[in-house]
Amino acid sequence: MPGLSVVIITLNEERNILRCLESVKPFATEIVVVDSGSADRTIDLCRDAGCRLFNRDFDGYGTQKQFAVNMAVNDWVFSIDADEVVSRELCDELQQFKRREIRDGENVSNGYCIPFILNYMGRLLRFSGTGKNLRLFDRRKGKFTLVPVHETVIIEGKPGRMKGRLIHYSYRSIDHHFEKINFYTSRAAEGYQRKGKIFPKCWAALKFPCTFFTFYFLRLGFLDGYPGFMWAALAGVYSAMKVVKTIELNSKIEPARIYL
Repeated sequence: MPGLSVVIITLNEERNILRCLESVKPFATEIVVVDSGSADRTIDLCRDAGCRLFNRDFDGYGTQKQFAVNMAVNDWVFSIDADEVVSRELCDELQQFKRREIRDGENVSNGYCIPFILNYMGRLLRFSGTGKNLRLFDRRKGKFTLVPVHETVIIEGKPGRMKGRLIHYSYRSIDHHFEKINFYTSRAAEGYQRKGKIFPKCWAALKFPCTFFTFYFLRLGFLDGYPGFMWAALAGVYSAMKVVKTIELNSKIEPARIYL
């Protein structure tokens, strides 16, 4: 019977991976994990959970996730990050999808968007931390964009939408958030530079207030309390740093010489 493959990429995810795996087991026909050199217990935990394991040097999120999709046995795949959890409602929905749409061929879309909500500083951000991503798709009709960061799935036709949510546990602390900001903005800036993207320097000053205003006021982040404020503030830092780092790469300014 046709099944549903769950695909995950990992690197040192022992804090998160068991929570993620437990949430997908009820509907997963198989779980494919592509690891890029974990030095902790991630691989052992995945092996004990019965996952199909592959090792691949990391060369970008899009290429890494597409490799995982290619390694799947089934044509229908569900992509989830190691720091995410499938809610009970979404789990039930995916079980029904597996029994009906995949088995009986009743699906009318080649892919489905999944709503998500962010758990940040111990609170679900019900206003400023929500969105949707295409995570469930037929790999014969769709694929990941092969980009370093901010990869997406592109499918043929219009996607459908699930009702149940993914829950993101993306940040362990403010320090961890800053670490991820630094990593992702560097990768994003490198991608912009390769594409020849140029930002005016004034945009570096405008990005933070524009982004903060969007998340805190337009997306009602103030209703998410102090975590909503911090999320909006660091979203502004993230947006500004992408611009600043791209300007720095494009300027190719030599470091100042120090004379003693």
